[in-house]
Amino acid sequence: MDQTLSPGLYIVATPIGNLGDITLRAIEVLRGVSAVACEDTRITGKLLNHLGLKKRMIRYDDHAGEADRDRLLALMTQEPVALVSDAGTPLISDPGYRLVRHAREAGIAVTSLPGPSAAIVALTLSGLPNDRFLFAGFLPVKDKARRDVLGDLAAVPATLVFYETAPRLGDSLAAIADVLPGRDVAVARELTKKFEECRTGAPAELAAHYAAHPPRGEIVLLIGPPVDSPVEAVDADAMLRAELATSKPSQAAGKVAKRTGLDRKTLYARALELK
Repeated sequence: MDQTLSPGLYIVATPIGNLGDITLRAIEVLRGVSAVACEDTRITGKLLNHLGLKKRMIRYDDHAGEADRDRLLALMTQEPVALVSDAGTPLISDPGYRLVRHAREAGIAVTSLPGPSAAIVALTLSGLPNDRFLFAGFLPVKDKARRDVLGDLAAVPATLVFYETAPRLGDSLAAIADVLPGRDVAVARELTKKFEECRTGAPAELAAHYAAHPPRGEIVLLIGPPVDSPVEAVDADAMLRAELATSKPSQAAGKVAKRTGLDRKTLYARALELK
């Protein structure tokens, strides 16, 4: 039965692959809204066609400006408007939070519908500890920035969850192997689709596999939490060598000390030897 929706913003999670994953509530809300704000009208159009719905679509993506946002906010004061992403739950690793923040500040009602999320699906498939996890979006494109992020997060006592693209997967796995040696890693791709895969192992092993079998599709990259055992000297040397590739000995020592708790002066002396 169709429902009459009050004016406001409705955040609607959409399937990440299998269209059968859309919820009954999401269908009812999409049927009841006056317009759908989306990243790509072509992708959202396919979903609406699949559901047998014809709706006004308004493009709202990374390039949307204040004028675009203000027009949407004005519309929400009068009519119900849905916000969707190309796949999954909106606002997760996208700038839609600004729209929500301004809507709330303007006193506009905001309703969020739970649904598919690639990060959560991957976490449940990986077999890595999931009692505590940190979602960190996309890793940086440049190698030094990528390594810096991994170094900054190294001491976090949780499974790390990233989104990644197929062309950059090999570089990211190589960085993990250097910066976080000994960690368990999982690569989840094509989630909910025909060729869904979740492969776990050491980062170097996974890098070799995907070098021989170039991946396709969207990827979730997961890194297990730090091990409880103390860091051995050989591990410290590996970390120092990885940092010395892009940093001065003093900087490398500082970063490794921060991640491991080892003495900075001792690490600095060792870094000079390795350099």
